[in-house]
Amino acid sequence: MEDIETFLAVIEAGSQTAAARRLGRSLQSVNRSLLALERRVGVELVRRTTRRSAATEAGQEFYRRVKPAFIEISEAHRDVARRRAEPSGLLRIAAPVQFASAYVVPAVAQFMQRYPEIEIDLKVSDRSVDLLGDGVDLAVRIRDLPDSSLKTRRLGQLRTVVYGAPAYFARHGRPRHPDDLATHQGILRRAADSQTDVWRFQIGRKARTVRVAGRLRTDNTAAARSAVCEGLGLGYGPFWQVRDLVDTGALEIVLENFETPRFPIQAVFPPSGMPPAKTRLFADLLAERLKHERL
Repeated sequence: MEDIETFLAVIEAGSQTAAARRLGRSLQSVNRSLLALERRVGVELVRRTTRRSAATEAGQEFYRRVKPAFIEISEAHRDVARRRAEPSGLLRIAAPVQFASAYVVPAVAQFMQRYPEIEIDLKVSDRSVDLLGDGVDLAVRIRDLPDSSLKTRRLGQLRTVVYGAPAYFARHGRPRHPDDLATHQGILRRAADSQTDVWRFQIGRKARTVRVAGRLRTDNTAAARSAVCEGLGLGYGPFWQVRDLVDTGALEIVLENFETPRFPIQAVFPPSGMPPAKTRLFADLLAERLKHERL
């Protein structure tokens, strides 16, 4: 299993050096495993150069057949280990402020009740944490992640919507197309890592961005939502943040036919090694809970 895992890592990482980093092993250890596997099957699987490694024709076929089997065996190992060991110890979780309050804390409560030996350290911040530097076991992030070195698991997905108060629509009308936003006021969020005056839409099969003007900007989600409720302008953001107000009629969704594809909610793990059982079990529980939410 270790030799096969090494082979898979070399092919996926593109070099023995990158595979060694990914597996947390030495370059010499990775090379020994690869040689042992090739001796066992009696054929060269990987062609090496000083800078990169690539599968031979035999290696490509071996990878195609072995990868699914390796995943199945690994999952079987994890399932058995999960049943054998009761999760315990400290689990460090990081999550965005509002999402933590609405979804992560209820999941934490259920998890702690199910596993009495578990302790939780919950870091709540809208800033991205350094998983290794801050010692975080699992971070919840609501966006696509460009850093491929991080291990991720999709927990769910959420809508991004445009919304406004009935009083605002009575005075200014309802936008029927994203281009109509040029004549409307937006309530704009200040954020360090994004342009809050650029709203994204799907028009036909094409993605479009629309720049929205607004006289009111804020760095707080709750304040932005309150401003929309007061009829000061239109809001743009995750549906779950305004779902309760939409249900009561205090806010209404517009431009539903132009919504962008849903954003992923992801659990992010440190890049080295396999996440421990307590981390995987919490991710399982949170994913199961999110299946039943209107996001």
